[in-house]
Amino acid sequence: MLYEILAKLQRKSQISLLKKHPHVSFKGIKLGISDHFILHENVKKVTIGNGVSFRNYVHVLVQQNATLEIGNNFFMNNFCSINCLDSISIGDNTLFGENVKLYDHNHAYQTHPDFKLSHAEFTTAPIRIGSNCWLGSNVTVLKGVTIGDNCIIGAGCIIYKDVPPNTTVINRQELIFKEHS
Repeated sequence: MLYEILAKLQRKSQISLLKKHPHVSFKGIKLGISDHFILHENVKKVTIGNGVSFRNYVHVLVQQNATLEIGNNFFMNNFCSINCLDSISIGDNTLFGENVKLYDHNHAYQTHPDFKLSHAEFTTAPIRIGSNCWLGSNVTVLKGVTIGDNCIIGAGCIIYKDVPPNTTVINRQELIFKEHS
């Protein structure tokens, strides 16, 4: 009983955060438990369409000068995350399986004269996901990718290049069985 009350208060807190933000607009969303939105005060724009549902333990980060656009009737399953430093758009009637991750950025690095990895600087490129798409469980979409309308991305795929409309992407893995002696 106490857990249900705390979960309800947490959902109200996240809705309140979205409502109070000057650059956020949304029509009707449903939140699960422990969903977490981190929105920089100077985001460019965040729009969330009607009939959007975030299941449980979802994490959405939108940084300064970034844009996040989510269409109508979008569904995001448990443990998904959106990490937006540039621009991410998701079309209508799209659904994500569990643990889908979107990253529109990479850490900046140099290789000469010495290898140096930056913890605070990033290279960015927009992510565009079309309408009527299904991203299966454990899919990761990397910066600069466009996924066309009506696509299915199979479980476990890492999408690092554009996917044309009306395409199914399959993660081809081979299971190798070895008998123990």
